[in-house]
Amino acid sequence: MLDAVSLDQLRTFIAAVDEGSFSAASRKLLRSQSVVSETISNLEEQIGVQLFDRSGRYPKLTAAGSAILGDARSIIAGVDLLKARAKGMSAGLEPELSVVIDVFYPIDAITQVAKEFRQKYPGVALRIYVEALGGAIKPVLDGRCSIGVVGSLPVIPDTLTYERLPGIAFLMVAARDHALTSYRGKLPKEVLAKHTQIVLTDRSELSSGREFGVMSAATWRLADLFAKHHFLLKGLGWGGMPLHAVRKDLEEGRLSVLPIEDVPPDGLILTMSAVWQTKSPPGPAGRWFVDRLKQIPVETGKVPKPPVNSKKARRSEKT
Repeated sequence: MLDAVSLDQLRTFIAAVDEGSFSAASRKLLRSQSVVSETISNLEEQIGVQLFDRSGRYPKLTAAGSAILGDARSIIAGVDLLKARAKGMSAGLEPELSVVIDVFYPIDAITQVAKEFRQKYPGVALRIYVEALGGAIKPVLDGRCSIGVVGSLPVIPDTLTYERLPGIAFLMVAARDHALTSYRGKLPKEVLAKHTQIVLTDRSELSSGREFGVMSAATWRLADLFAKHHFLLKGLGWGGMPLHAVRKDLEEGRLSVLPIEDVPPDGLILTMSAVWQTKSPPGPAGRWFVDRLKQIPVETGKVPKPPVNSKKARRSEKT
């Protein structure tokens, strides 16, 4: 019976786990819920292991199911890698690799990978685009880029396959002389709402009608992270920035972290992913590019403390 286990069954099992329910998996896979349920039941019968506990409202992964899940992911990843290698061998190495990068992703990591890429694949032209929100996914959907590195748009379309990359630290900050930095204690959302928030806007239509991380009705919208950074430095509002982009400003006291209610002191971790069209997996060069990104550490951890004001320090010592 084990020989009858199919890749389709394993993909359905993984989708049910990732989506949290059979109904959500059915929507992702564009199948009826009954087909998803029957596929997983057949898989359980063939391997002789109960993968889900169905006694509650939602199916819950059993201990045995958790153990099998890792094997299933390894098998599917191996098959996808086989397909990518076969594609490269049959069609030859990609003449060009086009990658669109989310503006929040550290450019130092990209340049490091690009430098190694040039040495490993000197005959492959590399094109890099930098976009935000849906702009980092649309070129992949349109076929203009073979790979996307995304994070600021949390919803990944069903036609794309994704693999997780290291997440990045994301903080809410304001200029050191902004009114919000003098607030004592945790900042309530209603206080934030009274001040202008600097927000990145989407060049695409993929996030139309949806807001991500917007807490104020008063917003200034910019399409460029560099411009947003400078607006924040000039005290024109408050907003979210990746830690790697503002670390030096925090260390030198130009920006301050806003202690917001329900937000950890060291900021949030923004999940990043590499994506591509499921029907067009990366070839050898693209596959290497994604695997290398997974190995590059990105900046997270403790937020740097602002410099100590020497006059204030001496004053406190006297008192």
